[in-house]
Amino acid sequence: MDVRLAITSRREVRDYSDRAIADDAQLRILEAGRISGSSKNRQPWRFLVIDDSQLRERIAESVYAPENVRGAALVIAIALRGKGPTSFDAGRAAQNMMLTAWNDGIGACPNGIADAEAMAGALGLAEDEQAVTVLTFGYPARPRDPERRSPEEWLARADRKPLEEVVERL
Repeated sequence: MDVRLAITSRREVRDYSDRAIADDAQLRILEAGRISGSSKNRQPWRFLVIDDSQLRERIAESVYAPENVRGAALVIAIALRGKGPTSFDAGRAAQNMMLTAWNDGIGACPNGIADAEAMAGALGLAEDEQAVTVLTFGYPARPRDPERRSPEEWLARADRKPLEEVVERL
C-alpha cells in the first residue's frame, strides 16, 4: 500500500472479527516497533505481547475501553524506561506498528491506561518502567478497503481541523 494512502485511510478499529492474526503478520508488526527511531537510539521500550487470557482480563480492566482488549486478536503493551522524550519514542513505535498492521488489512487502536498502578502490577513492570499504551489489533469486523478512495478523498472525509487552523508559518 502507498504510505500516503495508508496514513490517510487508517482509522481506529475497535470491533474485530474472530479471525486470528498469522505469526508472520505479528512479527512484521513487532519488527515495525523495534526498528522505530528513538532519542539517542536508546530504544527505551519493551513490547509485551499479552497472550494469557487471565492476564488479558487484568489488562482490560486497566484501560479506558476494556472491550477493545477483550475483542482483539493481538494485544501489545508498550512499556518504557528512562527519561527524556520517551513518550514521543513510544508514539513513533506505536504508529509504525499500527501502519504496518493496516498494510496487511489489520485494524488497530491505541488504548489509554486508566489505572497505571494496576497495569504495572499486571505486567510485572520494574520500578523505573511505565506502561504508556496498550495497542489492540484485529481484522475489522466490517471489512474495509482503503483503496476505494484516493488519499485526497480520505483527507476530505477526515474529521480533522483544516490545515490552515493547525499550520502557522513564522
